[in-house]
Amino acid sequence: MATPDSDVVSAFTEDQTVRLTGVTRRQLRYWATDRFFIPSLKMHEEAFADLRLYSFRDLVCLKIINALRNEIRVSLPELRKTKDKLAHLGDDMWAKTTLYVHRKKVVFVNPETGQKEEASTGQGVLEIPLLVVTGKMEEAVRDMRRRNTNSVGRIERRRSIAQNRPVFAGTKILVEHVQAFHKAGYSVDDICRQYPALTQEDVQAAINFKEVA
Repeated sequence: MATPDSDVVSAFTEDQTVRLTGVTRRQLRYWATDRFFIPSLKMHEEAFADLRLYSFRDLVCLKIINALRNEIRVSLPELRKTKDKLAHLGDDMWAKTTLYVHRKKVVFVNPETGQKEEASTGQGVLEIPLLVVTGKMEEAVRDMRRRNTNSVGRIERRRSIAQNRPVFAGTKILVEHVQAFHKAGYSVDDICRQYPALTQEDVQAAINFKEVA
């Protein structure tokens, strides 16, 4: 069986993260700016300064946060308190413990007592809370990677996508970003690992692509 750390993923763009988690682009950017949720993959090269890349664990965590914030409507202040309470679990804290919701409060099982309690207040919960179910992220990633075979290796422009800048057909991935990886010394296989939705044929098309004056 494939593991999240091997065959399924490497890095996911902002567009892919939105599609896979349900979190809006505006939320991703706001949460990164105010440090509520920062992408774990950091690009230091100047050419990639505008890129936000998310790991598989980021996606799992964001899927949980999406269920809490956008589906169950837990307030952001409550989620911040939950984050502070569970900070000792590390960056992927949202995925490391089973979370519940009770009266718009996040509930977790205190490992010291074995009892369910509100993360923000520490108050015990006697009623059975609502379990947060995230779905199968690995399957979602594989589904995302399945593109129409007619679009592989094609570059296109569309007014509604990326301000008419060249992208790979069937995606919103900018050709210039892949070219930047190539110029930085990344191999075709390396770039494919960074962009799971692309094939070697796509990457080669980007390398050979030249703007028509």
